[in-house]
Amino acid sequence: MKALVSILAPLVGLIVAVSPVVAQELPRLSNGRPDFSGIWQVLNEANYDLEPHAARHSLQMREGPVNPVAAAVTLRMGAVGAVPGSMGVIVGGGRIPYTPEARALKEENLANWSERDPEVKCYMPGVPRATYMPQPFQIVQSENDFFIAYQFAGAVRDIYLDNPGPSPVDSWMGWSVGNWEGDTLVVDVTGVSDQTWLDRAGSHHSYQMRVIERYTMVGPNHIDYEATIEDPGVLTEPFTIKMPIYRRMEENARLMDFRCVEFVEELIYGEARRYPLPR
Repeated sequence: MKALVSILAPLVGLIVAVSPVVAQELPRLSNGRPDFSGIWQVLNEANYDLEPHAARHSLQMREGPVNPVAAAVTLRMGAVGAVPGSMGVIVGGGRIPYTPEARALKEENLANWSERDPEVKCYMPGVPRATYMPQPFQIVQSENDFFIAYQFAGAVRDIYLDNPGPSPVDSWMGWSVGNWEGDTLVVDVTGVSDQTWLDRAGSHHSYQMRVIERYTMVGPNHIDYEATIEDPGVLTEPFTIKMPIYRRMEENARLMDFRCVEFVEELIYGEARRYPLPR
C-alpha cells in the first residue's frame, strides 16, 4: 500500500499543478466583496457579430456576379475591413431570436453598415456592447461604489448599488442598478437608447430592452461575464451571451484618450480653413 501511495503522490501533484480549475484566491475589499478594480479587456469576435458566422471579405457586402463581394465603400479597406469567423457568444449557440421583421431589419442594417453603425459615428456603444468593444475598460470599486470607464468614446457607467429608482430618461449607456448575489455582481440595465447596436452586424434592439449582467471573478485575472437580453419589442424570447474578460497585465496598463467625434475636424477647425473639406 505504501508503495502504491509513493507512486501515485507525484502524479496527483502533477495533475494539481497543471489543472486549470485549481482555485486561486481572489482580491477582496475590506468588506469581503471581490475587488474587480483594474484594467480589463475582452478577446473575441463578439463586436463583429454575436451570432456564429464564417469569415467574410468585408464588413459591408454587396451582390456580385457569382458570390457577394465587398461594398464599394469598404473595398479600399482590404483585409483591415474583413470579418474573422467565430462560433459566436450566444449561450446554446444559434442566432438571436428576432421576430421576422426584426431579423429583416438586422440584415438591412448589415447591408448599410457604414452609414448606420453607431460605432462608425463614434457614438457611445451602449450596454452590453461596451464590454466587448476591442478596447480596454477600467473598473474602479470601493465598498460602496462600482464605476466603469471605457476607452472607446470616453463612455462611463456608474452602477448604483443603492437602488435610486427607475431610469429618468433613456441614454447611450443606460441606467445600471447592481446588487450582490454572493461573489457575483448582478446589474440590471434599462433605459438604453434604441440607437445603439449590439455588434457590427446590424444587431439592434428597441427602447424596451432590458439587460441583466452578471460579473463573476473566477480568478484574480479573469471575470466570467454573462448578459441576458430581454426585449419584447424585437425578440421572441430572451437570450444570453457569455464570455471571459481578461485583466490587462502590463505594468503601465491604463486607459488612453479615444474621445472621437463624428466630423471632428470640420466641427472644430472647418471655419478656420479657407476651403473646408467636403463631408
